Amino acid sequence: MEIVESVEEIVESLEEIPVQNPQVEDFSWADLSWTKFGTSEHHDVVALIPYARVDEFIIGECSNAECPTRFHIERGRKRSRGSLKEYKSDEYLEYRLYWCSFGPENYGEGGGVLPSRKYRLNTRNRAARPQSMRGCTCHFVVKRLYARPSLALLIYNERRHVNKAGFICHGPLDRDAIGPGAKKIPYICNEIQQQTMSMIYLGIPEENVLEKHIEGIQRYCGSDATVNSLASQYVHKLGMIIKRSTHELDLDDQASIKIWAERNKKSIFFYQESTETDQFMLGIQTEWQLQQFVRFGHCSLVAADSTFGIKRLKYPLCTLLVFDSRHHALPVAWIISRSYLKSDVEKWMKILLQRAQSVEPGFKINGFIIDDAATEIDPIRDTFCCPILFSLWRIRRSWLRNVVKKCDTIEVQRELFKCLGEVVYSIWDGVDTSKAVERLTQDFVDQTAFMQYFTSTWLPKIGMWLSTIKSLPLASQEACGAIEAYHVKLKVKLFDDTHLGALQRVDWLVHKLTTELHSSYWLDRYADESDSFQNVKEDYIASTSWHRASEIQDSAVTLDSDNILFAKVQSQRDTDVTRVVWNPGSEFAFCDCAWSLQGNLCKHIIKVNTMCENREGYGDSMSLRSFKEKLRNIKMKPMDDSISLDLSMALTLQMFDQIKQLVQLSGTNDISNIVRDLPVKWACKKGRTTIGIPASIAAFTKKRSQKRKR
Repeated sequence: MEIVESVEEIVESLEEIPVQNPQVEDFSWADLSWTKFGTSEHHDVVALIPYARVDEFIIGECSNAECPTRFHIERGRKRSRGSLKEYKSDEYLEYRLYWCSFGPENYGEGGGVLPSRKYRLNTRNRAARPQSMRGCTCHFVVKRLYARPSLALLIYNERRHVNKAGFICHGPLDRDAIGPGAKKIPYICNEIQQQTMSMIYLGIPEENVLEKHIEGIQRYCGSDATVNSLASQYVHKLGMIIKRSTHELDLDDQASIKIWAERNKKSIFFYQESTETDQFMLGIQTEWQLQQFVRFGHCSLVAADSTFGIKRLKYPLCTLLVFDSRHHALPVAWIISRSYLKSDVEKWMKILLQRAQSVEPGFKINGFIIDDAATEIDPIRDTFCCPILFSLWRIRRSWLRNVVKKCDTIEVQRELFKCLGEVVYSIWDGVDTSKAVERLTQDFVDQTAFMQYFTSTWLPKIGMWLSTIKSLPLASQEACGAIEAYHVKLKVKLFDDTHLGALQRVDWLVHKLTTELHSSYWLDRYADESDSFQNVKEDYIASTSWHRASEIQDSAVTLDSDNILFAKVQSQRDTDVTRVVWNPGSEFAFCDCAWSLQGNLCKHIIKVNTMCENREGYGDSMSLRSFKEKLRNIKMKPMDDSISLDLSMALTLQMFDQIKQLVQLSGTNDISNIVRDLPVKWACKKGRTTIGIPASIAAFTKKRSQKRKR
């Protein structure tokens, strides 16, 4: 039940609070407007209604669909008229404290004895179900006013049906309320449950969810009418729980996050509350994300989408990504914080690494990709001990979106975007970058809207960004496209028009990440690995521009050897449509398709740039230029005929051999040809039978063989 108080200011006089008389027969909290009454130090949430309609209000509260209950009178007091000579406007003639009948007598988690009694009552107005003392703290006060006996003042002290630990303790949303038929419910493993939840979160119709759910449980218990009936009840109940669940566990955002953190300790690897000395930090990683982190991050690359929602969200979101078997970006951890201090970043990074090494003791990563020049790289090097790469996708996307938005004609857009690329290329061409920036501002001085954006946003920090691009190796276009695809999907999920009012709440952000977004990626991976949900699998495979570019035939691309200013790509769906790619071969190529004009790296640019490689007249990509620059620096470093020269040569040759093997592996259609050329590695006779077998399995087979001999 999500209710927003209609008045935020505190009212100090009851005369200012209007009397409400809803037209419906039975009404509840949701039908009234509530006011804060009292002082700034102490105030209550109140409403005024006719005293004759108190019973109708209680009936409406008992009929709550999420938490159906009954309320009993826990405490009552009365005064006779004329007993007070002086009184305030809120003094009572009759006072009654109504408490939910699932009261806190169960001594459960967070439960306790009601304050008015120290023993258990066997009253008849308890809720009509056994073991009803569940620790519920929902209660309200009804005051019949002394000054105006025809009116009743409603004071709600706790409107949520939760125990003192903040957990929902009865009703359909209570996870422990399984029911009397729990022993007959068929076995539902975590995989089936996660599949069902993911489909519900993604809005798939209940009929389709039930069909897939029954297919899953039939693998364990076969087909049966009772099983199907119970499965239908399970799916329906799970759907109702998900539909009625809310991110708002408390009206206060900080308290709501604290309750969520207590409930989901397994999904949190780092949590730091906001204090005078420490900033708020929350690190989220579910068990499934940890598995994917170890599986695809070990001896591979990890990337960061570091500053999502820095302008619109209450706290920016940083996502750690790995590249799965199809080289798609997969979120394996979310960090919500405004702090980018070295000490704070180092805290959660070390804990995250320890969490992965607890699953895989030898876990390590071979590279970390950053996308922001202001990122602290010392914590990354100190924690992961790996090389750091830089991705250009963020600066390219930002520039392209503003070029399209602030420049009118497409001719100006493509020329301006090309000149921006020349500013970045100048760090390898030996051109003074300050002169390149000055020439850019002079040539396009008439584009006042863009120049105002560029000089105010980028000019103060362009030197830092270009220095970072030059000092770090650059990530490939495939990696940039995968990170950008995740960023776009995250933006669509979070910045929906229906959620704009909740952007400043952290509990809403956590709820969206751990439900809809997590379920979406889980179902994508499950569909791909199990070869099920063909439509989901096809959308997942085609979710990156790199894969969509691989489906374009080479014959659909036209490269003019005489005029290398542009290239043409024929559309695969409509052969009458042709896309024009200007400045081909560059990361700052400009395409006139709708996807590119939104600031994205489109499939036409990737296809054209791939075909421009090793062609005369086209330059190298930025990632290749950066790689050549690093090799050149290694070669130029030793100035004499010393051991340093030998070490540099050995490292260069080792790197060259690894790259050569990777190129052969990615370019061959028959892996047996590569295996045939590998050198034979001999092992001693004693351990030859256990080569490649884990130590635990080898020891087990050895013990079995010894036992067999005896």
